[in-house]
Amino acid sequence: MGSIGWSELLIIFFVVLLLFGTRRLPEVGRSLGRAIREFKKAGKELQDDLYSNLDLDEDDTEVTESRKSESQVG
Repeated sequence: MGSIGWSELLIIFFVVLLLFGTRRLPEVGRSLGRAIREFKKAGKELQDDLYSNLDLDEDDTEVTESRKSESQVG
């Protein structure tokens, strides 16, 4: 359950072919490819942003902890 087999893909292809026709099918494919590429790019940018923010937070925590230990010693 949850995976798409060959028969389902074939049915989807025929439905898309009926909806858009043979002339617009390449255009629809290109648009779909661009949309997927942009979605992946946005996801990667979000992931990179989160990781960079997490790294900054960890660095801030280390600095705060070292300052606390210095003030306790001195």
